[in-house]
Amino acid sequence: MRHFDLTPLYRSTIGFDRIGSLLDTLSTFDGDAPSYPPYNIERVGENEYRISMAVAGFGQSDLDIEAKENTLTIKGEKRVEQENSTYLHRGIASRSFDRRFQLADYVMVKGATLENGLLHVDLVRELPEAMKPRTIEITTKAETEKPKVIDSKAA
Repeated sequence: MRHFDLTPLYRSTIGFDRIGSLLDTLSTFDGDAPSYPPYNIERVGENEYRISMAVAGFGQSDLDIEAKENTLTIKGEKRVEQENSTYLHRGIASRSFDRRFQLADYVMVKGATLENGLLHVDLVRELPEAMKPRTIEITTKAETEKPKVIDSKAA
């Protein structure tokens, strides 16, 4: 795989270091990344997203969700229980997992629900007022300059 040197990008830009870090992370992407548990990422609104993760067999106390800076981490740790059962076939996975998602700027976790073996994590992008588009009123020079009034008193 190719390695890109992003040093010139850092020298000529300000505040774009996160983009460089993301590109570095993507360049180290391994095609054999773990695929457990399976998940979907969907866009449910203009600024709303949902991650749905199949966590069959995991209860609410087995799951941990943490949002720190621009990283969302979902961990599942199955508690080991002493079982007196002998399985002829064990196809339901109950192994622990640690899944990380990189979030864009201003994306916040709104909430999470667990229903029917699916963990739904709702996300929303909330732009600060200063970042939202605004309309600038156009005025003419005549409107901005008030006519000068000369005080004329009779002499």
